[in-house]
Amino acid sequence: MDATPDIAREESPSLLFNQSLEKGLAVLQAFSARRRTMTLADVAEATDITKSSAQRMIFTLEKLGYVRRHPRTRRYQLTPRVMEIGFNYLAANPLIEVANPFLSELTKVTTETSCLTEPDGVDMVYLARFVSAQFVPVHMPIGSRIPMYCTASGRAYLSALPEDEARTLIEACDRVPHTAHTRTGVDEILEELRQAKLQGFATNAEELFLGDMTIAAPVMGSQGRPVASVHLVAPTSRWTLEDAVRKLAPTLLLCARSLTNSARSID
Repeated sequence: MDATPDIAREESPSLLFNQSLEKGLAVLQAFSARRRTMTLADVAEATDITKSSAQRMIFTLEKLGYVRRHPRTRRYQLTPRVMEIGFNYLAANPLIEVANPFLSELTKVTTETSCLTEPDGVDMVYLARFVSAQFVPVHMPIGSRIPMYCTASGRAYLSALPEDEARTLIEACDRVPHTAHTRTGVDEILEELRQAKLQGFATNAEELFLGDMTIAAPVMGSQGRPVASVHLVAPTSRWTLEDAVRKLAPTLLLCARSLTNSARSID
């Protein structure tokens, strides 16, 4: 999907824009691994709204079953009902249904974890994942987000865009060094994209997590634009980057081509 839907950009200042809905969604999004539970004051601070507005949002969300208050601590937390929204997206996305057999086969053939990610803003979001029976250094459940600029899946997606569009997205990223290996310069990332475009796949060698390497290829849609990325995880405990590229990339590219053919028929 595009970074921000055009309709949102166009209608946000208009009378059609519902600020109460915006605040309610902001409250739901404020809960995270860092903020598993919150008081009303915490909610107001996290969403930059008044405490009275936070109280109205929390009261409504509690009545609808999306948040609950702990009987002892009196702090609010999300309920499993929130997952229904995300699950509905997964269930309605035809690319996931099409991709699952290919990802399953990719993991079977390579014995490594395979994943499908989709762009959202300057991140890639995990849509499907088939986990290797072997050790995997990082757990990335469905719905996890990773930055485009320093991941193989993000670079694979960016490499299939016109370079000016890719540059705009890279410049919009908060390019922080997650490890000593993270590339953060716009020009050096663009050079990585040019190389990825030539070879058909992108790589990431411990730029986001230590011990984690990935190889990714873009999935193209019917309009000749990338719609997703497929990647393989190659832990440094089992692979060098050179061996991973030599042994895993050809199978990955076959999978990406198959997914592209399928994506074009449903796009």
